Amino acid sequence: MPLYVVFRRASRIGKRQETEKNDEANMAQTDRTLAAAGFLVGYALLIGFTDNYVRVIAEDTGLWQFHATRTLMAMALLAVLVPVLKLNPRPVHLRNVVGRSLIHGSAMVIYFGALAFLPVAIVAAGLFTAPIFVLLISRFVYGHHIGPVRIMAVAIGFVGVVLVLGPEAMAGASAAALLPIAAGALYALGNIATREWCSEESAETLLAGFFLALGAIGVLGMIVLALLPVPVADGPAGFLLRGPVWPSTTFLFWTFVQAAGSLLGVGLMIRAYQITEASRASVIEYVILPASALWSWIIWGETLSTVAWLGMALIVSAGAMIALRAKAQEGTALA
Repeated sequence: MPLYVVFRRASRIGKRQETEKNDEANMAQTDRTLAAAGFLVGYALLIGFTDNYVRVIAEDTGLWQFHATRTLMAMALLAVLVPVLKLNPRPVHLRNVVGRSLIHGSAMVIYFGALAFLPVAIVAAGLFTAPIFVLLISRFVYGHHIGPVRIMAVAIGFVGVVLVLGPEAMAGASAAALLPIAAGALYALGNIATREWCSEESAETLLAGFFLALGAIGVLGMIVLALLPVPVADGPAGFLLRGPVWPSTTFLFWTFVQAAGSLLGVGLMIRAYQITEASRASVIEYVILPASALWSWIIWGETLSTVAWLGMALIVSAGAMIALRAKAQEGTALA
């Protein structure tokens, strides 16, 4: 065999091996589940803290005014951060960003709307069916391989959610109880869209889209309730149907805390869904329940039962299963 042919074949083999190594490295960089887990823990701690003060905001103001005001504050903060941090909120694919924002916004509208006539436990249990929908959509719509470990993790995590929420979460099932499940399905679709539709978008682009969608919905709700006011109960019970009112200093302060915390927290969550598969991130996101319970204990002195703590242990175990399994797979791919 001529010597030049040998060299040419050797060169081709070397290039092919280098390409394969680069592809494996890119895959490891693209799907970084442990890093996503860290982002989601930060997100859970921030959102768990800020959401504990929604009860203070709800004392004398409405949900729609809250969303509209929080969006104004969040966008003002983002406008300040853009030149300082040299961020780029301009969308690469505007249609995809709008679609994802509307899906997530609709999920939150249904979620909060269901709170008007369903117990919080049932609504929360419905929303946290999202990982199951993520699993189904990822498998049957996008054709992703879903191994037995992730299927088991979803099952364990959901059992943990039910234990945390208590038996009342599974009681009183009715047609109305399907609304939170619909919110969970939309939330799952929005999370999948973060990676499948918007992987090229910056976190600040998706943040802006998310807040603008909720702000627009909030303004629309304020207009409707201003034109067609309805009697509302005092305190948090009137949160959903309360129209626009003159904001108090307490409302403005805690809404600003919400805006700042949500801006950073949701940004961390978005980044997590961009760097790992939604079926992995959605299970790890269960950590928001124990984080919220921790803040409830620190701030309000509220404690949980032994069964609830067992549920949290299952939730953490589910997240650990996903993260460690993904790390093992990445290590095998690079070996």
